[in-house]
Amino acid sequence: MPPESQRTPAGEILTHLTMELFRVSSLILNAGDRLAAHLGLTGTRWQILGAIVRTGPPQSVAGIARNLGTNRQNVQRIVNDLHRLECITFKANPRHRRAQLVVLTAKGKQAYEAAMALQAPWVNQVTQGLDLKDLKAFQRVLLSLRERLESGGETSDDPESGTPWR
Repeated sequence: MPPESQRTPAGEILTHLTMELFRVSSLILNAGDRLAAHLGLTGTRWQILGAIVRTGPPQSVAGIARNLGTNRQNVQRIVNDLHRLECITFKANPRHRRAQLVVLTAKGKQAYEAAMALQAPWVNQVTQGLDLKDLKAFQRVLLSLRERLESGGETSDDPESGTPWR
């Protein structure tokens, strides 16, 4: 086992993969911006609408943020934008007086469905020629990494240790 200051071969690969994931994530959000701009959506608005659609029963902003693995403040900003666009509304939360539930409106559902209709040919083109077995393996690895990270798989709580992807 290498000293703590050195990465294992798997750690080195994951470090480089993380940087690629950041780039791919940005490229996907930028593509979402282009695809759905005429619908009044950005890639991040579309992402939040998708999270609302997929969560089933209405969630609070904090619940949506937890499901996305991001912070509440970022989700709140986008939810506020979607509320101004009349894509979502709020309803009382029986479990918490101040944390209202986020509910998709008919306009929001229509915008999301229109965006998804645009996404289908785009994603088919992007994945054309990629091996299905490779994509499934990539999906399994990502899910495994997410599960490890969500269960506290990080090994250092030291804020001085720096950013984990450097």
